[in-house]
Amino acid sequence: MRLATAQEVLDLDPDLSLIPDAMVGAIGAHPEGSAHAFEMRTFAPGVGVAEDPVCGSMNASVGQWLVGTGEVRGPYRVTQGARLGRAGDITITPDADGDVWVGGATTTLFRGTALL
Repeated sequence: MRLATAQEVLDLDPDLSLIPDAMVGAIGAHPEGSAHAFEMRTFAPGVGVAEDPVCGSMNASVGQWLVGTGEVRGPYRVTQGARLGRAGDITITPDADGDVWVGGATTTLFRGTALL
């Protein structure tokens, strides 16, 4: 869903019990001149994730939409995770072929081995 401002996105307090099977993204613009173009939040109760602190697939999908409609022409930055105490800083870069690349720093939270 597209909201007018980043603050409107940050102010969302959805009742996820009303959308138990959904995966919903919300995006709103930061003020002109900000370091980041947009604020993003992703809610995915249908897969057991109330809110994803940084969702690469949603950022890629929204990036394709914004580039495809011509609203965005070059690289831009998104913040995500502020409401969860996280500081996601995502870079979206469209290329000449129309592909959208999602990038940013990561933090390893745990390591392990899976036995299959």
